[in-house]
Amino acid sequence: MIAILGTGKMGEALLSGLLRAGFKPGDVLVTARRAERAEALRERYGVQVVSNAEAAKSADTIILAVKPQDMASLLTEIATHVPADRLVISAAAGITTSFVESRLGADIPVVRVMSNTPVLVDEAMSVISAGAHASEEHLRRTEDLLRPVGKVLRIPETQQDAATALSGSGPAYFFYLVEAMVDAGILLGMPRAAALDMVTQSIVGAAIMLRDSGEHPVILREAVTSPGGTTIAAIAELERHSVRAAFLAAIEAARDRSRQLAGG
Repeated sequence: MIAILGTGKMGEALLSGLLRAGFKPGDVLVTARRAERAEALRERYGVQVVSNAEAAKSADTIILAVKPQDMASLLTEIATHVPADRLVISAAAGITTSFVESRLGADIPVVRVMSNTPVLVDEAMSVISAGAHASEEHLRRTEDLLRPVGKVLRIPETQQDAATALSGSGPAYFFYLVEAMVDAGILLGMPRAAALDMVTQSIVGAAIMLRDSGEHPVILREAVTSPGGTTIAAIAELERHSVRAAFLAAIEAARDRSRQLAGG
Protein backbone atom coordinates (compact mmCIF):
# COMPACT_ATOMS: atom_id res chain seq x y z
CA MET A 1 0.00 0.00 0.00
CA ILE A 2 1.25 3.47 -0.96
CA ALA A 3 0.06 6.70 0.63
CA ILE A 4 0.43 10.17 -0.86
CA LEU A 5 0.06 12.82 1.81
CA GLY A 6 -0.79 16.08 0.05
CA THR A 7 -2.36 15.98 -3.38
CA GLY A 8 -1.66 19.39 -4.83
CA LYS A 9 -0.22 19.63 -8.34
CA MET A 10 2.82 17.46 -7.70
CA GLY A 11 1.01 15.00 -5.45
CA GLU A 12 -1.71 14.50 -8.05
CA ALA A 13 0.90 14.19 -10.80
CA LEU A 14 2.61 11.40 -8.84
CA LEU A 15 -0.75 9.75 -8.21
CA SER A 16 -1.72 9.75 -11.88
CA GLY A 17 1.74 8.47 -12.82
CA LEU A 18 1.52 5.56 -10.36
CA LEU A 19 -1.87 4.55 -11.74
CA ARG A 20 -0.62 4.73 -15.32
CA ALA A 21 2.34 2.59 -14.26
CA GLY A 22 -0.01 -0.21 -13.24
CA PHE A 23 -0.85 0.41 -9.60
CA LYS A 24 -4.51 -0.26 -8.80
CA PRO A 25 -6.60 2.51 -7.19
CA GLY A 26 -7.13 0.20 -4.22
CA ASP A 27 -3.37 0.12 -3.64
CA VAL A 28 -3.10 3.88 -3.14
CA LEU A 29 -4.30 6.09 -0.28
CA VAL A 30 -4.32 9.87 -0.61
CA THR A 31 -5.03 12.76 1.70
CA ALA A 32 -6.55 16.16 0.98
CA ARG A 33 -7.30 19.20 3.10
CA ARG A 34 -10.65 20.16 1.57
CA ALA A 35 -13.73 17.95 1.25
CA GLU A 36 -14.38 19.06 -2.33
CA ARG A 37 -10.81 18.20 -3.30
CA ALA A 38 -11.18 14.77 -1.71
CA GLU A 39 -14.38 14.12 -3.64
CA ALA A 40 -12.76 15.22 -6.91
CA LEU A 41 -9.88 12.76 -6.35
CA ARG A 42 -12.28 9.91 -5.60
CA GLU A 43 -14.27 10.58 -8.75
CA ARG A 44 -11.26 11.11 -11.01
CA TYR A 45 -9.03 8.25 -9.85
CA GLY A 46 -11.16 5.90 -7.75
CA VAL A 47 -8.72 6.07 -4.84
CA GLN A 48 -9.45 6.13 -1.12
CA VAL A 49 -9.11 9.55 0.52
CA VAL A 50 -8.31 9.22 4.22
CA SER A 51 -6.84 11.23 7.08
CA ASN A 52 -3.10 11.81 7.35
CA ALA A 53 -2.95 9.62 10.45
CA GLU A 54 -4.80 6.72 8.80
CA ALA A 55 -2.61 6.94 5.70
CA ALA A 56 0.56 6.91 7.82
CA LYS A 57 -0.60 3.87 9.80
CA SER A 58 -1.81 1.84 6.82
CA ALA A 59 0.76 2.31 4.05
CA ASP A 60 4.07 0.52 3.54
CA THR A 61 5.44 3.51 1.63
CA ILE A 62 4.50 7.07 2.60
CA ILE A 63 5.07 9.89 0.10
CA LEU A 64 5.10 13.36 1.66
CA ALA A 65 4.02 15.78 -1.08
CA VAL A 66 2.83 18.81 0.89
CA LYS A 67 4.27 22.29 0.44
CA PRO A 68 7.57 22.87 2.27
CA GLN A 69 5.96 25.34 4.68
CA ASP A 70 3.38 22.70 5.69
CA MET A 71 5.87 19.88 6.28
CA ALA A 72 6.61 20.54 9.97
CA SER A 73 2.95 20.48 10.98
CA LEU A 74 2.30 17.35 8.91
CA LEU A 75 5.21 15.51 10.52
CA THR A 76 3.99 16.51 13.97
CA GLU A 77 0.54 15.16 13.07
CA ILE A 78 1.73 11.76 11.84
CA ALA A 79 4.83 11.19 14.02
CA THR A 80 3.12 8.79 16.44
CA HIS A 81 1.44 6.88 13.61
CA VAL A 82 4.45 5.92 11.45
CA PRO A 83 5.83 2.45 12.28
CA ALA A 84 9.62 2.11 12.26
CA ASP A 85 9.67 -0.22 9.24
CA ARG A 86 7.93 2.20 6.88
CA LEU A 87 9.68 3.91 3.96
CA VAL A 88 9.08 7.66 3.95
CA ILE A 89 9.67 9.54 0.70
CA SER A 90 9.85 13.32 0.98
CA ALA A 91 9.02 15.20 -2.21
CA ALA A 92 8.97 18.75 -0.81
CA ALA A 93 11.51 21.29 -2.08
CA GLY A 94 14.21 22.20 0.41
CA ILE A 95 13.16 19.72 3.11
CA THR A 96 16.14 17.64 4.20
CA THR A 97 16.06 14.01 5.26
CA SER A 98 17.40 15.03 8.68
CA PHE A 99 14.45 17.43 9.08
CA VAL A 100 12.03 14.54 8.50
CA GLU A 101 14.02 12.06 10.61
CA SER A 102 14.26 14.39 13.59
CA ARG A 103 10.47 14.74 13.72
CA LEU A 104 9.56 11.11 13.06
CA GLY A 105 12.32 9.48 15.11
CA ALA A 106 12.69 5.73 15.58
CA ASP A 107 15.34 5.42 12.84
CA ILE A 108 12.72 5.81 10.09
CA PRO A 109 14.23 5.30 6.59
CA VAL A 110 13.76 8.50 4.59
CA VAL A 111 14.51 9.10 0.91
CA ARG A 112 14.44 12.65 -0.45
CA VAL A 113 13.05 13.11 -3.96
CA MET A 114 12.84 16.06 -6.30
CA SER A 115 10.72 15.36 -9.35
CA ASN A 116 9.11 17.70 -11.89
CA THR A 117 5.81 18.17 -13.68
CA PRO A 118 6.61 16.10 -16.83
CA VAL A 119 5.66 13.19 -14.56
CA LEU A 120 2.24 13.92 -16.11
CA VAL A 121 3.51 12.59 -19.47
CA ASP A 122 5.87 9.93 -18.05
CA GLU A 123 8.94 12.07 -18.82
CA ALA A 124 9.84 13.26 -15.32
CA MET A 125 13.36 13.88 -14.08
CA SER A 126 13.50 12.57 -10.51
CA VAL A 127 16.60 12.82 -8.34
CA ILE A 128 16.80 10.85 -5.09
CA SER A 129 19.02 10.90 -2.01
CA ALA A 130 19.17 8.54 0.95
CA GLY A 131 18.74 9.66 4.52
CA ALA A 132 20.77 8.33 7.43
CA HIS A 133 18.67 5.19 7.86
CA ALA A 134 17.77 4.44 4.22
CA SER A 135 19.39 1.36 2.72
CA GLU A 136 20.07 0.22 -0.82
CA GLU A 137 16.73 -1.59 -0.72
CA HIS A 138 14.90 1.64 0.13
CA LEU A 139 16.60 3.44 -2.75
CA ARG A 140 15.64 0.64 -5.14
CA ARG A 141 12.02 0.74 -3.95
CA THR A 142 11.94 4.47 -4.56
CA GLU A 143 13.45 4.01 -8.02
CA ASP A 144 10.87 1.33 -8.83
CA LEU A 145 8.09 3.76 -7.95
CA LEU A 146 9.48 6.60 -10.04
CA ARG A 147 11.06 4.87 -13.05
CA PRO A 148 7.75 4.18 -14.86
CA VAL A 149 7.11 7.93 -15.03
CA GLY A 150 10.53 9.11 -16.18
CA LYS A 151 14.25 9.03 -15.48
CA VAL A 152 15.65 8.55 -11.97
CA LEU A 153 19.10 9.65 -10.83
CA ARG A 154 20.79 9.17 -7.46
CA ILE A 155 22.71 12.17 -6.14
CA PRO A 156 24.26 13.18 -2.80
CA GLU A 157 21.80 15.13 -0.69
CA THR A 158 24.18 18.09 -0.70
CA GLN A 159 23.25 18.53 -4.39
CA GLN A 160 19.47 18.44 -3.87
CA ASP A 161 18.97 22.21 -3.70
CA ALA A 162 20.88 22.56 -6.97
CA ALA A 163 18.76 19.80 -8.51
CA THR A 164 15.61 21.57 -7.37
CA ALA A 165 16.77 24.71 -9.15
CA LEU A 166 17.95 22.91 -12.28
CA SER A 167 15.41 20.16 -13.00
CA GLY A 168 12.64 20.67 -10.45
CA SER A 169 12.03 24.19 -11.74
CA GLY A 170 13.52 23.39 -15.16
CA PRO A 171 10.29 22.90 -17.13
CA ALA A 172 9.22 26.44 -16.23
CA TYR A 173 12.36 27.86 -17.84
CA PHE A 174 11.53 26.08 -21.10
CA PHE A 175 7.92 27.25 -21.01
CA TYR A 176 9.21 30.79 -20.45
CA LEU A 177 11.56 30.41 -23.43
CA VAL A 178 8.76 29.07 -25.64
CA GLU A 179 6.54 31.97 -24.61
CA ALA A 180 9.25 34.46 -25.59
CA MET A 181 9.93 32.74 -28.93
CA VAL A 182 6.22 32.65 -29.78
CA ASP A 183 6.01 36.37 -29.02
CA ALA A 184 8.94 36.88 -31.38
CA GLY A 185 7.09 34.96 -34.08
CA ILE A 186 4.06 37.19 -33.63
CA LEU A 187 6.31 40.24 -33.82
CA LEU A 188 7.58 38.93 -37.17
CA GLY A 189 4.03 38.52 -38.49
CA MET A 190 3.33 34.87 -37.72
CA PRO A 191 -0.11 33.75 -36.45
CA ARG A 192 0.14 32.68 -32.81
CA ALA A 193 -0.95 29.08 -33.48
CA ALA A 194 1.60 28.61 -36.27
CA ALA A 195 4.37 30.16 -34.15
CA LEU A 196 3.53 27.89 -31.22
CA ASP A 197 3.55 24.80 -33.47
CA MET A 198 6.95 25.68 -34.90
CA VAL A 199 8.55 26.51 -31.57
CA THR A 200 7.08 23.46 -29.80
CA GLN A 201 8.26 21.03 -32.46
CA SER A 202 11.67 22.71 -32.59
CA ILE A 203 12.17 22.33 -28.85
CA VAL A 204 10.90 18.72 -28.82
CA GLY A 205 13.15 17.79 -31.75
CA ALA A 206 16.15 19.52 -30.21
CA ALA A 207 15.57 17.75 -26.86
CA ILE A 208 15.38 14.32 -28.54
CA MET A 209 18.55 15.03 -30.53
CA LEU A 210 20.33 16.06 -27.35
CA ARG A 211 19.15 12.97 -25.48
CA ASP A 212 19.72 10.39 -28.22
CA SER A 213 22.80 11.65 -30.08
CA GLY A 214 25.17 11.70 -27.12
CA GLU A 215 26.68 14.90 -28.52
CA HIS A 216 27.60 17.89 -26.37
CA PRO A 217 25.09 20.76 -26.78
CA VAL A 218 27.87 23.00 -28.11
CA ILE A 219 28.46 20.58 -31.00
CA LEU A 220 24.75 20.45 -31.82
CA ARG A 221 24.45 24.23 -31.70
CA GLU A 222 27.51 24.72 -33.89
CA ALA A 223 25.98 22.38 -36.49
CA VAL A 224 23.17 24.94 -36.94
CA THR A 225 25.45 27.98 -36.78
CA SER A 226 26.84 28.79 -40.24
CA PRO A 227 29.51 31.49 -40.65
CA GLY A 228 27.84 34.84 -41.24
CA GLY A 229 24.38 33.25 -41.12
CA THR A 230 21.09 33.90 -39.36
CA THR A 231 21.76 31.75 -36.29
CA ILE A 232 25.05 33.42 -35.35
CA ALA A 233 23.35 36.80 -35.67
CA ALA A 234 20.73 35.66 -33.15
CA ILE A 235 23.37 34.13 -30.84
CA ALA A 236 25.33 37.38 -30.90
CA GLU A 237 22.23 39.26 -29.72
CA LEU A 238 21.63 36.74 -26.92
CA GLU A 239 25.22 37.18 -25.78
CA ARG A 240 24.94 40.98 -26.03
CA HIS A 241 21.96 40.82 -23.67
CA SER A 242 23.82 38.48 -21.29
CA VAL A 243 21.20 35.74 -21.57
CA ARG A 244 23.67 33.06 -20.46
CA ALA A 245 24.59 35.07 -17.37
CA ALA A 246 20.92 35.67 -16.65
CA PHE A 247 20.25 31.93 -16.67
CA LEU A 248 23.19 31.31 -14.33
CA ALA A 249 21.89 33.96 -11.93
CA ALA A 250 18.29 32.74 -12.16
CA ILE A 251 19.14 29.13 -11.38
CA GLU A 252 21.43 30.21 -8.55
CA ALA A 253 18.53 32.27 -7.14
CA ALA A 254 16.26 29.20 -7.31
CA ARG A 255 18.92 27.19 -5.44
CA ASP A 256 19.10 29.88 -2.75
CA ARG A 257 15.30 29.91 -2.41
CA SER A 258 15.31 26.14 -1.94
CA ARG A 259 17.73 26.60 0.95
CA GLN A 260 15.51 29.31 2.43
CA LEU A 261 12.50 26.99 2.31
CA ALA A 262 14.46 24.38 4.23
CA GLY A 263 15.09 26.95 6.95
CA GLY A 264 11.43 27.90 7.20
